[in-house]
Amino acid sequence: MQLSVNNASQTLLDLRDGENGLLEAIDLPADMATRLMEMGFLPGAVISRGYAAPGGDPRVFRVGGSEVAIRRETAARVRITRQ
Repeated sequence: MQLSVNNASQTLLDLRDGENGLLEAIDLPADMATRLMEMGFLPGAVISRGYAAPGGDPRVFRVGGSEVAIRRETAARVRITRQ
């Protein structure tokens, strides 16, 4: 399922610590995309990168006042535009 505001060339993995991005698209199967949307990952949402577990997986992202841990493989399919 692809939910999109417009095309973006970067993903959540491209954000550096403390950087913000505007969610542009979720390129995941419908069930996974729906789950992320339930947690606040909606097109147009501002997402910032938090910390990462040792080894870099999973990573924590802040969206809508919540912190959500996402695996690298999932974060690589969430496209953003840096702010």
